[in-house]
Amino acid sequence: MERSRGDRLLSILIILSFSSLKISAIRRDIGLPGKLVCRNTVQGRYLLSDDNGYVCSALSVDTSSRCCPEKGERFSCQGCNLVSQCCNSYEYCVSCCLNPTRTQQDLAMRVKVAKPVTAGTYRSVFDFCAGRCRHNSASVVHENAYASDFHHCFSLQSNTSAGVVESNSEAKLTGIDVIIGRRGESCNSACKSRGQSCVPNRLFVLNNCEFLQKYMRCKGSCFASIGSDQPAEVVDDAPKNVNPGACLYTQIEGMLSCDGSHHHTKRLCPCA
Repeated sequence: MERSRGDRLLSILIILSFSSLKISAIRRDIGLPGKLVCRNTVQGRYLLSDDNGYVCSALSVDTSSRCCPEKGERFSCQGCNLVSQCCNSYEYCVSCCLNPTRTQQDLAMRVKVAKPVTAGTYRSVFDFCAGRCRHNSASVVHENAYASDFHHCFSLQSNTSAGVVESNSEAKLTGIDVIIGRRGESCNSACKSRGQSCVPNRLFVLNNCEFLQKYMRCKGSCFASIGSDQPAEVVDDAPKNVNPGACLYTQIEGMLSCDGSHHHTKRLCPCA
């Protein structure tokens, strides 16, 4: 009996001695990856685009992570015009915009969220793409209708306050005289009247609202159109259905031509 009691006391002492030791064999931080959570465009009725650059149906998005399945093309530009950087789908516009080769992070992060100088900047490239693709005033006619199905645009060119894009474009016009042609006059004719020639590979530099608004009045706003006479301004006495006073740029750069003209517009021309 005494021996049994002694064995029990010894066992208790052994247990107590081990319990007082610091256990260091179990790693407290084993570096398990955190749970992946995506941001996505949320409001799509049928489609969503996540911040990884994938587009999926609203029903297939992971309810826990809010990520799209990683299948199909990443940074898809389905339904997008890569020349104008405009798309006919909001979600594919965001996906296409997120491609690092199309949107430079350092430039996107400098863009103002709104026009005032006091406006803040975007927190991420996803915020830039989601906000930029949602609306584009340059594609609106009369403030309540779109001039084209390709009205989801992510181009840095028409909303940056950093001045980087504009300064690069100005550099491309070194040695170029920018002139306004007469009504119905082609750029070839307008430049020739000054003893110069139209420079066709500089038309694309002028083919945006920034330069149109710099050289012309554009009192009827500025929006995308289609025509070989662009960039141009519609004359004030033009019929109402062709937007008198509006400035026009083309979304199809292949249509840019020094020969183009229209009896209701005045062209913006690069001459040298």
